Amino acid sequence: MRRLTKQEYFKSFKNQAYVEQLQRVERKFETIRNESAGYTELTIYGLIGDSYWEDSVSALDIDNALKSITGDIVIHLNSPGGDAFDGITIYNRLKKHDGKVTVNVDGWACSAASVLAMAADELVMGLGSMIMIHEASSIVWGTKTEMRKEADVLDELEEGIIDIYMTKANVSREEIRSAVDAETWYGAQKAIDIGFATSTVATDGKDKEITQLRAQLASMKNEIQQLKVTPKDEPKPAAAAAPRFIF
Repeated sequence: MRRLTKQEYFKSFKNQAYVEQLQRVERKFETIRNESAGYTELTIYGLIGDSYWEDSVSALDIDNALKSITGDIVIHLNSPGGDAFDGITIYNRLKKHDGKVTVNVDGWACSAASVLAMAADELVMGLGSMIMIHEASSIVWGTKTEMRKEADVLDELEEGIIDIYMTKANVSREEIRSAVDAETWYGAQKAIDIGFATSTVATDGKDKEITQLRAQLASMKNEIQQLKVTPKDEPKPAAAAAPRFIF
């Protein structure tokens, strides 16, 4: 069992059309306190993961930063994804933060980055930005029994990730599962329509009103969907953190 290398990770994408651009996303991680606006800006650019990739932002980076941040946070996000459990850990860490969390998707929120983006109280899609969700993957060497066990673990991991997507989605769990299996890319408006995003950068008054109405409708659909959930459909707890899975 081993983690995917950076090159193997990008080769795992079913859609290779954007891989060159995604590989060029450089790491940038910084916090700036905006006193006049009353919030802290947090920039997360680059791969998600630990020091295995030197150009990545890890869950530990986020945890250390949040320890010194109080109040509202505005996150600027541009990431091709990376380590699944770092994405899950960052999501849970942000959900525990005492303050409003706004995520601005400046370019990409792919894979593990799409997971942490779901922690947003308000998720704003930049013009031309995209969210991508897909299957988790890892590399395993061994017997057929070991491979079957790994497949079972990946299934459980994906169920936990789908739990996270369902906190925002206004469609059925099966539809989200199918989107994960197919590797699905959402532009700004589609991300709003499915409930992942709350708004996009609008140019003027009329566009802004339409966007807000669509976001409100998506939110209402999500609330109705949550009310329909029966006890047997209650989300399973996310899998415990481990370093080997890439999403």
